[in-house]
Amino acid sequence: MKTLAKSAPRARIRAARLQLSATLQKDGAWFVAFCPEIPEANGQGRTKPAALKSLWESIQLLMEDRRADARAASLSHELVPLSLA
Repeated sequence: MKTLAKSAPRARIRAARLQLSATLQKDGAWFVAFCPEIPEANGQGRTKPAALKSLWESIQLLMEDRRADARAASLSHELVPLSLA
């Protein structure tokens, strides 16, 4: 009788929307944007939308860097993608 090998369990992750906050401050001719949930992230621009776009790009770069660090640190562990869209 044939036995079926058990495969590794698969994580079932529902796509979720990541909600973050931003604070905007006027500094001379510039707007500076910060994200309280990710203190390392900040952005700047001559307009509020430009500062928020710069902040979003900063958050994306930080997440890419942390993802690369996590992959390098967990060579002996399984990494499962998690999408927060």
